[in-house]
Amino acid sequence: MEIRNRKLTRDAFDWQRKIVLGQWPTGRDVDLEEAVKYQQAIPESKQFAKKLSQAKKDKRTLIQPRAGVPLIDAHIKLMQYLQNEGEADLLPTTIDSYTRLNRYEEAENGIRESMRQNMAMLNGFPAVNHGVSGSRRVTESVNIPIQVRHGTPDARLLAEITIAGGFTSYEGGGISYNIPYAKNVSLERSIADWMYVDRLIGVYEEMGIRINREPFGPSTGTLVPPCMSHAVAIIEALLAAEQGVKSITVGYGQLGNLVQDVAAIQSLDLLTNEYLEKYGYEGCEVTTVFHQWMGGFPQDEAKAFGVISWGSAAAAISHATKVIVKTPHEAMGVPTMEANAQGLRCTKQVISMLRDQYLPAPMLEAEKDVICRETRAILNKCFELGEGDIAVGAIRAFQAGVLDVPFAPSRFNAGKILPARDNEGAVRLLETASLPFDGELKAFHKDKIRERAKTEGRDVSFQLVIDDIYAISKGRLVGRP
Repeated sequence: MEIRNRKLTRDAFDWQRKIVLGQWPTGRDVDLEEAVKYQQAIPESKQFAKKLSQAKKDKRTLIQPRAGVPLIDAHIKLMQYLQNEGEADLLPTTIDSYTRLNRYEEAENGIRESMRQNMAMLNGFPAVNHGVSGSRRVTESVNIPIQVRHGTPDARLLAEITIAGGFTSYEGGGISYNIPYAKNVSLERSIADWMYVDRLIGVYEEMGIRINREPFGPSTGTLVPPCMSHAVAIIEALLAAEQGVKSITVGYGQLGNLVQDVAAIQSLDLLTNEYLEKYGYEGCEVTTVFHQWMGGFPQDEAKAFGVISWGSAAAAISHATKVIVKTPHEAMGVPTMEANAQGLRCTKQVISMLRDQYLPAPMLEAEKDVICRETRAILNKCFELGEGDIAVGAIRAFQAGVLDVPFAPSRFNAGKILPARDNEGAVRLLETASLPFDGELKAFHKDKIRERAKTEGRDVSFQLVIDDIYAISKGRLVGRP
């Protein structure tokens, strides 16, 4: 399968659309003209892109949870609780695993079992099965913007139904919802399928409806160095912009070192705008999302609140446009709605206290410089490999190990770079593998890791990586022996 980063023609899009809408019976209920009229009637206070744009202007960090249950009434109850009791600024609808894999018959069985047993038998909201009308019941039940969050390599039908259903933001991308989530899905396939999603949102844009798009920033969520998550986010931003998307939110997952985390968000905003402008994509609104710690959490709820608060502080000081909030039940499984609301209120308190605070510029500049140099090296090599085409370049870059996401399950990912923390807790690279770094950058990482090993009186080895993966769940940032 050969793909290019070229805007789908309307004829090609419409031809593919007939196939997509036929994948499940609820697809027949999607009428683009009617959906545009429905979206036009949504008040500005419930439009994701407008709320993000205003928050960025105001230098205010919005808070958003993750949540989803299988039955419509229960999901509405959960959303309203997080809105009213959790004081959320933005809401999610997390999609169940069967829908993410396009296994709609099994999702239907999960709905029936959830009704029969009067408890959630799916780990999210099966929006395709509930269809346009079910989605609209959800979006009409709340007073703030609501987004679709999932993890789907092929999210075309889900996008059609949920956008027609009144959702105003759509998360994911052909790389970020493939490499960290799937083992055997080719990048050619997932990038092509997500080009359709982006073209759909581009069509809505052409008809006067601005839908926000958010590539999934943290990837695997554990010790992913900023340069790698940045490169993937910027590539997906470029792919989306080519299809006509104008509201783009790029993301980053907390690593734990405050200077590195703040530098990462600030450099991500800078670099995304830089590459969009460099390649001629005008009129795009770029915002940022900071994900609180995506790795292991302490089981003790009080300690979990400590992790949540630290993520809240980093989001506030970095002035990310929004933050995805964790709960004190992260180590125990699906949280109660009460615990979810507690995480939100904790985050809101910290952000409110730190809203007007900044790190001194000298503390950030060196770290931002490293992140920018690394990210540009990766992205420029991707363009080189693709002979100017970033879609081709991304695929070849994964083949060459130039793009390489740590701990990802995909067989199309090399998995050869090894991240570990330095002596101050910033994430560096124990092994740079095939990353296109110059000698100075490679030496920087080696020196940082050696400094830590010397302090701890041990050799540089893979044990550093293992210790760091479990450190936060054990009450530390750096995995000291």
